[in-house]
Amino acid sequence: MEVLDAMKTRRSIRRFTPQPVDDKILNELLEAARWAPSWANSQSWRLIVVRDPGIKGRLAETLVGVADGPNPAAKALINAPVAIVACAEPGLSGYTKVEPRRQVTDKGDYWYMYDVALAMQNLTLAAHSRGLGTVHVGSFNAGKAAEILGVPPNFRVVVMTPLGYPEMEPAPRPRRELAELVFRDRFGEK
Repeated sequence: MEVLDAMKTRRSIRRFTPQPVDDKILNELLEAARWAPSWANSQSWRLIVVRDPGIKGRLAETLVGVADGPNPAAKALINAPVAIVACAEPGLSGYTKVEPRRQVTDKGDYWYMYDVALAMQNLTLAAHSRGLGTVHVGSFNAGKAAEILGVPPNFRVVVMTPLGYPEMEPAPRPRRELAELVFRDRFGEK
């Protein structure tokens, strides 16, 4: 599958078949995440592969409800054969490499979020290209998730994604036209 085709046809999947994900394919997806770009090649992310149903169930309990009821990703985490939990080590992305390390961006102490997003986008596009589905889950209590997974205090849990074979493929959602999203030379200039 071509990269642009993968970008255009990937959907958020919340319902999975029980078919297991082969370790060889899973390693290909993790390899895709490994090759993502990051600030000064800091590679601040760490990925936890969760297959244990009890742990996935406990992670689902950390999800925060949404405006119209329970978080629909909870069932996805429980029913997917695999969940990938992405963590990051703050203080690497957005900082100099030399000691004493100092922050060199005015975007705050969270550039690691951007780096994790790049790694997870690589992983989810690679998953889609192999016929697997994912959904990015961010509405959860990160502290509780870290406790469940034994994440050390110098790392932050950033995002979780259930991973498996889609039970169904949702239709594409409408996208804004480029004219609404792209400006020339200055913000607002068409």
